[in-house]
Amino acid sequence: MLLRTCTRLLPLAFVLLAGCAGSGGPKSTPKSRDAGDVAVEGQAPTAEIPAQAMTMFEQATSVLAAGDFVEAEFRFQEFLLQYPGFPGAHVNMAIIHAENGNDEATRASIDAALALDPNQPAALNQLGMLLRKNGNFLEAEAAYLKAVTSSPDYALAHYNLGVLNELYLQRLDVALQHFEAYQGLVGDDKQVEKWIADLTRRVAATQRTANVAE
Repeated sequence: MLLRTCTRLLPLAFVLLAGCAGSGGPKSTPKSRDAGDVAVEGQAPTAEIPAQAMTMFEQATSVLAAGDFVEAEFRFQEFLLQYPGFPGAHVNMAIIHAENGNDEATRASIDAALALDPNQPAALNQLGMLLRKNGNFLEAEAAYLKAVTSSPDYALAHYNLGVLNELYLQRLDVALQHFEAYQGLVGDDKQVEKWIADLTRRVAATQRTANVAE
């Protein structure tokens, strides 16, 4: 198996990759090869969005993307006091709370986003990451799958499904499918390309072993 080391951010707008992970199966509990994101797409589902709100949101998002979580939290708190109907702002607050290690606040912000839009893919992705962190692997899978069902081109959830299935659920063939889906959406990611090659060899070896056993 290839040693999983994170050497780059995912090639999506304002993506945050939450650290690196070790190699091995579920018992190694790799800390966070999961991929999170700044929810730039979250908007109020029914109301027209004022220009001032978009300006505040974009400025807060830029601060978060730059990694200034303290300033970003202040900006999003201020934003949500005026515009509480933005799912993406709640998702970004969840990202900040997760960075601070506050699982309860993270879940509350995710729930707030999903109350506004139950199919918001960034919120579902963050929910999957939180559930995975706490060892709820099948529930995490359900959250990620809902994200890709509601938004088939949402690459991050495919990436996280690949991580979950390879390192935690030991479903190598399913992991391969999701890494390939991710790669097809984002293009040329050299690290994921290596993982795909590794998984392809391992899946083939497993199949050969099964054929011999039969």
